[in-house]
Amino acid sequence: MARKTVKRVKTGSLERRFSLARAGFMAGARYATASAGTLFASADKRDELRRQNLSERARELVDELGQLKGSVVKIGQMMALFGEHFLPEEVTEALHSLENNTTALEWPAVEKHLRQQLGTVKLNELTVDPEPLGAASLGQVHRATRNSDGAQLVLKIQYPGVADAIDSDMRALVRLLKLSRLVPITEQFNQWLDEVRDMLGREVDYDLEAHTTRHFREALKEDPRFVVPQVYGDYSTHNILCLSYEEGVHISDPSVVSLSQERRNFLGRAIMELCCREVFEWDKMQTDPNFGNYLMRVGDDGKDKIVLLDFGAIRDFDDDVLGPGREMIRAAWYHDTDRLIRAMRALEFLSGDVPQRLLNDFGALCFEAIEALQDPDRFPPPASVVNENGEYLWGESNLPNRIMNRASRTALSVYFDVPPKEFIFLFRKLLGAYTFLHVIKAQVRGNTIIEPFIPMREDADRAMVDQKIGSKDAH
Repeated sequence: MARKTVKRVKTGSLERRFSLARAGFMAGARYATASAGTLFASADKRDELRRQNLSERARELVDELGQLKGSVVKIGQMMALFGEHFLPEEVTEALHSLENNTTALEWPAVEKHLRQQLGTVKLNELTVDPEPLGAASLGQVHRATRNSDGAQLVLKIQYPGVADAIDSDMRALVRLLKLSRLVPITEQFNQWLDEVRDMLGREVDYDLEAHTTRHFREALKEDPRFVVPQVYGDYSTHNILCLSYEEGVHISDPSVVSLSQERRNFLGRAIMELCCREVFEWDKMQTDPNFGNYLMRVGDDGKDKIVLLDFGAIRDFDDDVLGPGREMIRAAWYHDTDRLIRAMRALEFLSGDVPQRLLNDFGALCFEAIEALQDPDRFPPPASVVNENGEYLWGESNLPNRIMNRASRTALSVYFDVPPKEFIFLFRKLLGAYTFLHVIKAQVRGNTIIEPFIPMREDADRAMVDQKIGSKDAH
């Protein structure tokens, strides 16, 4: 089926504001009209109609966002990922469709943009496939061949005017949300929007992405389990990133699913070890660990590899946040409640005096959350998720559901402050690695992966926690 395309991206501030305002006004008006029609329905029927109305209005809004492309769509995608904490379920469900239904820009407009960016001479050195490999909110990817030697390349092409429209898009989106009446505008939501603005700034910085791609290629060059694309500077600009084309298939491809248990274990161990290196060694983390950023290269010789893609969401972290975050992981791994609570206080997770009983409950929750990385001989997980060799059955585990159910039963939430955004990224990173191993049904003892990393910078991290707690006590 041919991909849907548009002739151009609406990048003019006035034009985008008008499209968003119109969409917000229409959604708000329809929502109000439909809501009025439920006034005489029974209570149960009224709630059902309200949810249906909210879902329909949200989908109309999402359709308009998808046509606009650019940072507005990216904001919507971020809302789908983080919004379950403060957005209606119907809205997040509609926003998730943005991830799969992004419209591509027509080839004549793309070719014109390429010619402006690279110049006619450079562009003529390449044969570019007019059909995009993929289209996203901020740009699209085309395969190309270098005519001189047949080198296979990909061109990541940022849509014209997208970077310049971020601030106006943010302001327009807030107005849209107010007009549509679909989302409560809270202080938490405003703080989150500020973070999204910073993240978008990094994602449209292709010079930074090229630098980060080179950094990871160098860091992993001796590790045969990973492939990082090569950057071709001759065909890269502020708005174009040229990389080597790397073969691979999606994690759910039958060729991956049918691999032997041993080979799937190999891949799972590799991705969890990479996660640990980012957190414990590099202070540099891929904050968008979705499966679209990986390809699996199944080797005919039995040597499989993971292709790492899209380094635009890489973020550097300071030790004053990641240090206490690592301490939380260590404390959970050691089953040390006091150490865990100190790390939480250093991260400003807790406010006021929390009853010890609730602290113990939360400690137990964290100890369970890290069961997949524990030594099963010291802290045995449920018998249903380990085999006779003590290997964790990642594919059989329902750990996230168990943790969410347990968390919903604790009263500790009233003592929680909003966690720092860096910790949310850390949590998503660990959950992303867990999900990878779950999907490929790995059977791996997680403790054999994380144990070498636990002592790394441990003394410095504990000192950082002491320092942060001491400075708080002084005030």
